[in-house]
Amino acid sequence: MTAPRYAFPLFLLGSAILSAGPLLVRLADVGPMQSAFWRLAIGAPFLILLVRATEGRFPSLLPRKAAGWLLLAGFFFAADLASWHLGILRTTLANSTLLANSTAFLFPIWGYAVARRWPAPLAALALLLAATGIGVLAGKSASLSATNLLGDMLCLLAAIFYTVYLVVMSRARQGLSALSALVSATIVGAAFLLPVALLGEGAFWPQNWTPLIILALSSQVAGQGLIIYALPHLPPLASGVGLLVQPLLSALLGFLWFGEILTGIDMTGMLLIFAAILIVRRPSTARPAVEKRVPPSLGGAQAPD
Repeated sequence: MTAPRYAFPLFLLGSAILSAGPLLVRLADVGPMQSAFWRLAIGAPFLILLVRATEGRFPSLLPRKAAGWLLLAGFFFAADLASWHLGILRTTLANSTLLANSTAFLFPIWGYAVARRWPAPLAALALLLAATGIGVLAGKSASLSATNLLGDMLCLLAAIFYTVYLVVMSRARQGLSALSALVSATIVGAAFLLPVALLGEGAFWPQNWTPLIILALSSQVAGQGLIIYALPHLPPLASGVGLLVQPLLSALLGFLWFGEILTGIDMTGMLLIFAAILIVRRPSTARPAVEKRVPPSLGGAQAPD
């Protein structure tokens, strides 16, 4: 099996697996902070075994030369999941997935800020489309209820936290593989979430472990593992197209389980953001000072390649 030949199907499979994350968070019989903690706590041992299987060794936790950056990365990883899990319970599954993927164009903005230059016209158009799309979705949520609007804003906040996480991880990965760095960020993130999960509202110990185990193995291990493996072999446009699988499947799951129906306004906002993601990931809009490893998904924060 050669990576270039199977990279895109594997990427699509990983993206499809990640799309079930919001549904599993809703199905869990614990609170949002607790489900975020268990996702990392259950997933960490499997990630360690995955590193052992693929790299022939166990990963080093917080190696000295990168310990400070990895601690900071774990904090923003935890903040990302905490915000996203709270948002999932307060807006539609489609919105929660789509807005969380705003990292796809927030990360390039950071690149332009570092380079201290304006984006190219096509990239500027993408950012304008994205901002308009978010405004359309937020306006629709606000017209429904303040709870839906809060959920949208929490998911957007999660994307901001994840963008910062990526910036920090790019500094933390000094001689570490993507999976090894992800193991450290996962364990540190779980440590930050533990006191919040113990003290926050909602049950800490689940009565039904099934949704949490599936969440950890699917979003934190399988989905990310496939995407981390496939992403280096794909052009930006291909991974951008693969990204669109997540909100579409999340919308389908939201309709099947909770009767969430997308309106024309919803579709307009989603299409605007889809267009922005596709444009900003084109090679012709390559970002100065930004590496090509912009992640395809917040739905399971992924370490850069």
